[in-house]
Amino acid sequence: MKKSFLLLIFLQIFNPIFAQNEEENLCSEGKILAWKHRTAQNARMANTQAGDDNIDVTYYKLNIAVTYDPQNIRGEVTIFAKSKANNLRNVQIDLQNVLITDSIVIGKKRLNFEHKNNQISIVLDKNYALNELIAMKIYYRGKPGSSGFDSFVFGKHNANKDLSIWSLSEPYGAPDWFPCKNVPDDKADSTDVWITADKYFTSVSNGILEKVIDNGDGTKTYRWKNSYPIAQYLISITLSNYSLYENTFEFEGKKMPVTHYIYPESLTETAKKQLDATVFMLDLFSKKFGVYPFIKEKYGHAQFGWGGGMEHQTCTSIVSFGATLVAHELGHQWFGDKITCKNWEHIWLNEGFATYTEYIYTEAVSGKKGYDNYAASKMLAAKRARGTILVQDLSSVNTIFNSDRTYSKGASVLHMLRGIVGDDNFFKILRTYIASPLAYGNSVTEDFQAVAEQVSGQKLDYFFKQWIYRESYPTYILNWSKTILADGKIKAKLNIDQVAKTNAPFFTMPIKIRQTEVGKKDTTYVTILNDKLNQDFEFTVNSGTQLEFDADNWILKDVSGATTFAATPLANETEENAYQFSVSPNPINQKAEVSFKLSKASEIVLDVVNQQGVIMKKIVEGKLSAGTHLQIFEAKSFEKGMYFMRL
Repeated sequence: MKKSFLLLIFLQIFNPIFAQNEEENLCSEGKILAWKHRTAQNARMANTQAGDDNIDVTYYKLNIAVTYDPQNIRGEVTIFAKSKANNLRNVQIDLQNVLITDSIVIGKKRLNFEHKNNQISIVLDKNYALNELIAMKIYYRGKPGSSGFDSFVFGKHNANKDLSIWSLSEPYGAPDWFPCKNVPDDKADSTDVWITADKYFTSVSNGILEKVIDNGDGTKTYRWKNSYPIAQYLISITLSNYSLYENTFEFEGKKMPVTHYIYPESLTETAKKQLDATVFMLDLFSKKFGVYPFIKEKYGHAQFGWGGGMEHQTCTSIVSFGATLVAHELGHQWFGDKITCKNWEHIWLNEGFATYTEYIYTEAVSGKKGYDNYAASKMLAAKRARGTILVQDLSSVNTIFNSDRTYSKGASVLHMLRGIVGDDNFFKILRTYIASPLAYGNSVTEDFQAVAEQVSGQKLDYFFKQWIYRESYPTYILNWSKTILADGKIKAKLNIDQVAKTNAPFFTMPIKIRQTEVGKKDTTYVTILNDKLNQDFEFTVNSGTQLEFDADNWILKDVSGATTFAATPLANETEENAYQFSVSPNPINQKAEVSFKLSKASEIVLDVVNQQGVIMKKIVEGKLSAGTHLQIFEAKSFEKGMYFMRL
């Protein structure tokens, strides 16, 4: 008996690599490239992250004078800190050896100190009780070093015609230019940054510009005040002959300046349009996450000559103004600045989250299709990641800021979490996290997990343990079969076999199976929990239903076998002699695997026809033996559209 059946296939043009991804990658790549110039410093910098746990810093005041020629900084830094011990007499403050400490005072009393091994060991004026306030001033000078990225740079722009100076302290570089406790989990409650420099420079820092003073000697002093908690590495200064371009952001009755300090030659009409998008993003993210965290002060950008962007609190330092880079650094104001990773092991809470804000921006301007394509492109990068998302080697900035792992895989984790808990719960999780007692403080992965579990009502320990603390991602081998039931329905069987991994023998994940019934527009989803290395699932559906494995690509994975299965009966078909026929992937991009099973040796024709019934291509014609056969269908010459594959 001659048997014939069809599969509906779709050909699409799909290129998951976006040019705009390069903008966001600047955040990672710039940090890594800058670091490579200073690999000899790695061991020294890795030893500066402990900080003095006997003090809790509450305030910094940086009163600094900067000269370009000679390249020099001279400063008076006031530090308020509470004692965390009884009878505290000695404290440690981080400052690189290249800078000279002239004196340290409390009140009018000069303190004894020793400056070596990139720390100042200070003998206090008395024994301090638990929680007693220590208020010291440190006077120092010299040419700042660059032991992290370009921690402090005397640069030029406009074909080396104009001058610029900037800082970038993440992760370990703050002591290159000012004395501090060099850990991210001891935020000051507030800061003042006073910058004196040649009147050629406009000097920019965190918070609100309170005053500009003309000193009458060819210099000006810019006084900036920040009234929000801030980590030491987010304190910044940028100086150049800036042009100021301003917008205004209004949200729920609150109004805030959006200030852009831009090199004059860069402030083109195109740049202005790009910068204008910042207001749209502020509104979008405020609706998604809660109001912009520093609404009483400002947001904006200060252009600098480094190869990317840096999320300095209230004023991102940035090289260019592409949409995803702007979105990424703005997203950091919530994820990284308002809530900062407690230590660099958990940097994905900063960078993975900021990368995910690019998805949200893309979804807002390009819809679900744009979001899906953006997520797919990040998954391609995430598959290149090696090691755990939890950073294992803190001596290497290349490891901390690895683009594939910390950024793309970190963002992919959030994408997968959204698939598990659903849109409403997902954004409620983000808003709850940002508004929690963690706000303006620090967090680790377990803190975010606790919020996600509380909001969603789901146990997510399996999820975070395998994705943050283990390596790799699942590889699924799919095998489908079907049985015709007495009532005409189809019982489809799916066997999922995972390729065992040494770090994680298998991944536990809920997987959505999309069911599309012929002649009906609506689709339904069935969620299965795959929690074994090899597992069978059954679905009873109406004849003609198409089943799709993880149809919306919620899971970071590789798949072998057909992701789409047509539950369509053949004449005289039984479970024993079923002809199995599948195409993967479907929709098809460039090429696909065509798999079919013959219960006995048969003369077959496998071809592709268009909607008018015209044969477009014969894939195979002739006699084949019983068993499973695999053919490759090359679709490069086909136009985008809907076709039928006929066996």
